[in-house]
Amino acid sequence: MSVAGSVRAVTTLRLTEMKQRGEKIAMLTSYDYSTAKIVDKAGVDVILVGDSAANVMAGYETTLPITLDMMIYHARSVVRGVNRALVVVDLPFGTYQGNSKVALDSAIRIMKETEADAVKIEGGEEILESVQRIISAGIPVMGHLGLTPQSIHKFGTYNVRAKETAEAEKLVHDAHLLEEAGCFAVVLEKIPATLAARVTNELSIPTIGIGAGGATDGQVLVVHDMLGITNDFSPRFLRRYADLHGVMSEAISHYVDDVKAEDFPNEKEQY
Repeated sequence: MSVAGSVRAVTTLRLTEMKQRGEKIAMLTSYDYSTAKIVDKAGVDVILVGDSAANVMAGYETTLPITLDMMIYHARSVVRGVNRALVVVDLPFGTYQGNSKVALDSAIRIMKETEADAVKIEGGEEILESVQRIISAGIPVMGHLGLTPQSIHKFGTYNVRAKETAEAEKLVHDAHLLEEAGCFAVVLEKIPATLAARVTNELSIPTIGIGAGGATDGQVLVVHDMLGITNDFSPRFLRRYADLHGVMSEAISHYVDDVKAEDFPNEKEQY
């Protein structure tokens, strides 16, 4: 279903209203103008310019190598293709941890140079000062708890987080701290569904789940994964809605064959 251009733009306030009336929030990643334009027109509420661009766009194994300049480039491209969705941009690794002044400078660059709507930060109590400083400058912040990919070397694994009581209680504590600091929403990644449900019920701000069950206020996936462009990543939480890897491979092979056989271009395809 296509969403008409007259539909009210999504804001942080509207996301809260959606939670209050039980309307689920649909969120997807995008990293370029053409994809963002399609995603926005299809009715997605929030577009995340994720640091997962490091993986699906640049081919890195982790999200750590992507730079602030790279994120700004991708975000600029996305914003130009969006009319309705709320655009959130990840602050990449090294741009906010340990120094709240650097965090604010990074967030300001994103907001000024991309015209995005908000930033997203991974972590809880340990990065709270950065969250507070960014929000105090009037910049909306989305939190991110559970499996935080920028901390992969600390975890040593991409397995489910917060299965043990101590880590689960810390996650709940961190979620409340983020809400109290003024975050407008929080992503919950790869945690037990019962824990995600508890956090969702306890918070007044929306929760967006990825591998966190169906009780969260919304869901997010990487667009390359759900469209089947990438086919070497198959976690339990991922539902593939298309096989674009297969479609694209077949189309490109057909093109190569036509060029080799001198079938393309034909007389109707030339001037």
